Amino acid sequence: MSWLGNLGGRLYRGEISFDFVGRQKLWYTISGCILVIAVAALLIFRLNYSIDFKGGDIYQFKPPAGVHLTQTQITSTAINAGASSSTTVQQVGGNSWTVQTEAFKGANATKTQYAVLDALAHEAGLKNTQVSLQAVGPTWGGQISQKALDALIAFLIVIVLYLSVAFEWRMAIAALVALLHDIVITVGVYALSHFEVSPATVIGLLTILGYSLYDTVVVFDKVRENTAGLLATRRTRYSEAANLALNQTLVRSINTSLIALLPVTAILVVSAFLLGNGELKDLSLVLFVGMLSGTYSSICIATPVLADLKERQPEFRQLAKQIAQRATSTKRQAKAAMASTAAGSTAVTGAALGAATAPAATNGSVKVTDEEPEAEPEAPDEAARDEAAQVTAGRPAGATSGPRPASGPRQQPRRTTSAQRRPSGKKKRR
Repeated sequence: MSWLGNLGGRLYRGEISFDFVGRQKLWYTISGCILVIAVAALLIFRLNYSIDFKGGDIYQFKPPAGVHLTQTQITSTAINAGASSSTTVQQVGGNSWTVQTEAFKGANATKTQYAVLDALAHEAGLKNTQVSLQAVGPTWGGQISQKALDALIAFLIVIVLYLSVAFEWRMAIAALVALLHDIVITVGVYALSHFEVSPATVIGLLTILGYSLYDTVVVFDKVRENTAGLLATRRTRYSEAANLALNQTLVRSINTSLIALLPVTAILVVSAFLLGNGELKDLSLVLFVGMLSGTYSSICIATPVLADLKERQPEFRQLAKQIAQRATSTKRQAKAAMASTAAGSTAVTGAALGAATAPAATNGSVKVTDEEPEAEPEAPDEAARDEAAQVTAGRPAGATSGPRPASGPRQQPRRTTSAQRRPSGKKKRR
């Protein structure tokens, strides 16, 4: 599991990040589909209340060694003795059996109870005293349901008040949404699986609410730490800071959930496949579903809902707008810099290509570089020498005779390129 520790360190330092808050529409869609299925299952299949809530009679017995009974055989025996067709028969812990019937009504209710008891004892080869009978009235189940509902309402009120004082009311609303999300999903799973809802189920439901709230409070505490002074620095949006807090506590939430789910899973498997029906199975199932749902809601529901509520505030809306404008300006500057760099590269490339294709001399002049030796001037032809002599004598070029000018500066012949570059007084070497 060292890779998980390395992952946690990289998440905490912000080297890698999963955008949970940015994908809130995806999480809302997934949760919405699950909630629709849960509500539909609750309306169509309804909850399978145990005998503690609807009342009835419970018969328990264990046949002697060598007597093998089947579920169909025991069910037929109870119905023939006067039980209703909704009688349930389950094998518990090896060769023990439990028969649940609806409450008998009328003047012959007691007589019918003992008739079913006698029939079951006879079928199992037991005495009447070896079959236990427990009658449960519906009044007790109704009282349990009412007390559970009162406890749930009081729990939610206390949680909202505490989070409003310790954090803020928006965090309390987000936590309440996550709790209701977990309750509906858990109830929907019970309706789909047709597991019995017993008093142990109610206890487990209240337990998972506290567990789900624990994960949510841990994340919210880190969110409050990361968003402190956010309006003063104005460096990042609230959603980004909340997402960073979520990533920093992600591995902790996963580790906590896995450690808690391992023993609960073991209890669920043992109670469902080895011990049969019982309150232990009801308790383990609600804990298993509630812990999974609570971990999911604290990561994908509570924090995104909080971020949505905070982003609606005017100051955080203005902050998000400024950050978006800053990002747009930065992108424009980056594009302009890239365009300028590309234009400069194109100009340099064109200049290099022009220098490579340009002629070596322009307008009769010779271009001399440091790398190449100075070019030797060509010997002037005869006509050029005569023209130079005439200019030296003061006569215009092309004139064959005429007096010398009386005054005026003596014109010097134009030096060639080689003559201009050769210092005066130095003769050209032959």
